[in-house]
Amino acid sequence: MPNSVLEIRSARKIYGKSTIALDGVDLDLREGEWLGLLGPNGAGKTTIIRAIAGRVRLNEGSVRVLGREVSRGGREAVEARAQIGIVPQEIALYGNLTARENLEVFASLSGLAGNQRAERVKWALDFTGLTERAGDLVRTFSGGMKRRLNIAASVMHRPRIVLLDEPTVGVDPQSRERIWSMLRELRAEGASLLLTSHQLDEVEKLCERIVIIDHGKVVAQGTLEELIEGTIGRGRLVTLVLDRAVSQEAIGFACTVQGEKISCNVNDVAAELPAILERLSADDRRVRDVQLTTPSLQSVFIHLTGRELRE
Repeated sequence: MPNSVLEIRSARKIYGKSTIALDGVDLDLREGEWLGLLGPNGAGKTTIIRAIAGRVRLNEGSVRVLGREVSRGGREAVEARAQIGIVPQEIALYGNLTARENLEVFASLSGLAGNQRAERVKWALDFTGLTERAGDLVRTFSGGMKRRLNIAASVMHRPRIVLLDEPTVGVDPQSRERIWSMLRELRAEGASLLLTSHQLDEVEKLCERIVIIDHGKVVAQGTLEELIEGTIGRGRLVTLVLDRAVSQEAIGFACTVQGEKISCNVNDVAAELPAILERLSADDRRVRDVQLTTPSLQSVFIHLTGRELRE
């Protein structure tokens, strides 16, 4: 198993006298890993990111970056956190500066100078696909272009750990694909990525492991398959649309009936679906459509955190 580049142990954070943001969180980001951090609004995701970045001091627990304790501050913490790149949800760019000027500013803030800074600015423009727009003011850019530049500005110093807070929010599908391509490139170069997102389909597709938190606690973690196995199970939902409405009594097997539509939970599609179709055919029912729904990260998330909307 790869070594952990980030370790959070028993993290507890209380705001004011009684608002518990984190309640004993344990979390590991492994070397070269793409880890998804999910949770409803107010679950504690932002507090975790801020604790890692040093913007929030924990009441209890520890944060270790590349083996160094950083939750108590000091020179060692500063040196370790220099290996972190933070991509915020809010666009952190200067609209009245050009793309090149923005990159030069962030490169300087990361301690880069001279030829090294020039080389990284050139890399970043190519990385974002914005070389031809290098001299244009950022305020003239589209949302997707700003998002790409926002990412590049955060990783000018080649961090080993990249924290991503909703990096594709508000962008079109083409820009989203370009951003994921950029992040795959960072990972291929050795970076470990921690992603928070409400785009569950993207997390499902991209992340090797997923951590779900709610009310300041980790409620589940593991690969998608492990999460499914530990919560809703591997059963499939089969939905059939018939040629006419049918009653529950007429079906003759366990299912949910809604007029012409029936839904059944099956564990073995190959064995159970033919029997269902044969039973319907024997009852002179013609199947007009069949839909098979597999367990998803969204199903797991709703199962663990509930369906109520949280603001």
